[in-house]
Amino acid sequence: MFSGHVIGLLKEYMRDLVDQATQEQHAQAQFGFTALPYRPDQALSDLLALLDDRIESEGIQVGLPESVLHDLWDLCNEAAEPIANQIWLEGNLDGRSMTKAKTRELTYQALIEFIESRSTERN
Repeated sequence: MFSGHVIGLLKEYMRDLVDQATQEQHAQAQFGFTALPYRPDQALSDLLALLDDRIESEGIQVGLPESVLHDLWDLCNEAAEPIANQIWLEGNLDGRSMTKAKTRELTYQALIEFIESRSTERN
């Protein structure tokens, strides 16, 4: 479904979003703010929004196909429920509160696994 190049770019964008959430978390803690709950569906929406921005600003230059946003949107819709269930389970097994950064990290890891499983099914 996605080339290795596109998956590499997605992973880079995902790292950017996790890093951003970590920085937000540190800033909030520094000023005594409590982070709001954050769900996997929000992480997927943030990824799609970032991808849309990146396509507009650099899509052709970095080799993103025109259909990548639509394809990822469809894939995220399909993967949202199983990913949410997986993240909920992982968060509850550890018995810790899930930060925005950790939710993003686990969500994106699960999404990459979902994408890769789809690629092997098609081969």
